[in-house]
Amino acid sequence: MAREHGILGARLTKIAVALCALAILALAPKPSRAALPPMSAVMIDAKTGQTLYSQNANAPRYPASLTKLMTLYLLFEALRDNRITLNEMMPVSVHAASVEPVKLGARPGSRITVQEAILGMVTLSANDAATIAGEFLAGGDETRFGALMTLKAHSLGMTHTVFHNASGLPDPAQVTTAHDLAILARRLVEDFPEDYHYFSTPSFVFHGRLINNHDHLLKSYPGADGMKTGYTNAAGHNLVTSAVRGGVRLIGVVMAAPSNSYRDHQMAMMLDQGFADELGGNARIAMVNAATAARQAQAEATPVVPASDPTVAQARRQIASNASLGRADWNLDLGNYSSKSAAYTALRIARREAQGGVVHLVTLRTKSRHPAWHAWVAAVSENHAHATCSAMNHYGRTCVAVRPGAGRRNREIAER
Repeated sequence: MAREHGILGARLTKIAVALCALAILALAPKPSRAALPPMSAVMIDAKTGQTLYSQNANAPRYPASLTKLMTLYLLFEALRDNRITLNEMMPVSVHAASVEPVKLGARPGSRITVQEAILGMVTLSANDAATIAGEFLAGGDETRFGALMTLKAHSLGMTHTVFHNASGLPDPAQVTTAHDLAILARRLVEDFPEDYHYFSTPSFVFHGRLINNHDHLLKSYPGADGMKTGYTNAAGHNLVTSAVRGGVRLIGVVMAAPSNSYRDHQMAMMLDQGFADELGGNARIAMVNAATAARQAQAEATPVVPASDPTVAQARRQIASNASLGRADWNLDLGNYSSKSAAYTALRIARREAQGGVVHLVTLRTKSRHPAWHAWVAAVSENHAHATCSAMNHYGRTCVAVRPGAGRRNREIAER
């Protein structure tokens, strides 16, 4: 009898322990917008890692498209280790092509380059590009890639983060914190200085379509040079921003904001206060210098006329008709610019990279009072056309290689 009572007592103890464990899990924090504070935010000094501001920084949150920062980290890591190349072609699975809602529109059975996937993620926040990259790095299995992402996150010190997919599409088990994302952003800056420039890409061309960057602070906040936006209904409006003034780089994270404008405003205020604290009396001078540098970079690198504008189609038809100089009959379409000096800068770079070619510059009529300039280089060999546009796209500049006599239908991105 005593033995039976002992066995029964042991079983009851196990049941009690199990019930306690379930109770603890039930009481553990979950990323429910109703149960958590309205917003999380953190700001750090990128050089030292010191936290300068914190608000609910360790509260569990859904990352939404901020997930793509980890996908990009693993892509950059593979590039650094020479396991892949920028021009390597990645297959598009049925699953990757079917993800919604924001995507490049890659068709199942086709292929895109690693560089196209990177640009698609940093500008459009393309879910198909992220899924394609994740499957490619994990042997075709996005679930396995989620496990790899989580392992990497924990190795970086992101101890409150779990990833299940490459894009950030809703998954109740995919959680992180503002603090963990600040760690990731800092490591992206530190670990991949040669690739970080992708985050400031203003736009790029995919299959003839001009895609602009969704990050408003790249244009509106002096000194901002990346990184990533994110939104789902459950996650709210998320943003990670890195900005540099006076030699000081700050990284800010805002999560679960009620709107894009509120999110951007909070980020700007947070960074302003951080730079004021870090730079003291030199903060104003640093802001003016950063604003001047931002305007100059935008003038030199950003096309201002949409690719769908009829004047662009007319210019490209003219480009395609320039195929008459033997084997050197490809053209480099460099896009449209708001100033003639910016167009000439693009022309100089393209001609240098192509080791020759005939320079063309056309003034375009626009709806505004200010003209725009369309630039291209004619009489380039096919190999030089591909190499030149690959190099220019790598640094965020518009360049499309135009096949001789192909017209609009057969235009192709040079890095393909």
